[in-house]
Amino acid sequence: MEENALALMVSDLRKDYGKGESIAHALNGVSLNVRKGEFVALMGASGSGKSTLLNIVATMDKKTSGKVYIDGQNIDSLSSNDLSRFRRENLGFVFQDYALLDTLTGFENIALSLSINNVAGEKIRSRVIDMASLLHIEGILTKYPYEMSGGEKQRIAIARAMATSPRLLLADEPTGALDSKSSQTILESFSELHEKRGASILMASHDPFASSFAERVLFLSDGKNVGELLRKDKSRKAFYEDIISQMAEKEANR
Repeated sequence: MEENALALMVSDLRKDYGKGESIAHALNGVSLNVRKGEFVALMGASGSGKSTLLNIVATMDKKTSGKVYIDGQNIDSLSSNDLSRFRRENLGFVFQDYALLDTLTGFENIALSLSINNVAGEKIRSRVIDMASLLHIEGILTKYPYEMSGGEKQRIAIARAMATSPRLLLADEPTGALDSKSSQTILESFSELHEKRGASILMASHDPFASSFAERVLFLSDGKNVGELLRKDKSRKAFYEDIISQMAEKEANR
């Protein structure tokens, strides 16, 4: 596959903690690609390396070895200042705990990411309204986070992450703190971003229901690649059943 068709290319990624006999391999040679406009789920149990991988791709953690290319850019080649700018302009990140600023309204939380990127004032409002319309959150833009439900806060967080039109959207267990109804709303929001805006999404999750919204599922175990599933033309329900079956098979073979 040509590099210019990829939103993300990870090659032989390793992350070690500790030294000598006490060394722990959080990532042990992981390789993966995300095509531009593709929605990929990264699955694995707690400790499998999902969050570590996302944090390295998001440039919030340093790898031990390996390569990471985002939209063809080798992030190792960037200086500290250039890396900060690259992160702001090219990456969106959705956290499990929302990471909203309590003293700002929903509108202001979304607008903040645009202000940091020096978007002109007259364009900020139109972009915020555009994302709010897509994610169906027009009615909560004047609310503060403490006035919102968990699902509403997460949709504000997604709008903030997507407002800058990032090359890649990273989501770490985005439904982990939500009830089932709110979770479905969030996952449908990701699907809309993918289908209507061509968003490139890498979502880490341990939940087969969440992962069934993706086009492709990559499995990690003990910091290693252990397989993948393609949805192709299957219904989401059929894909969910495939994921459950694959998980059961991997558990039986451990």
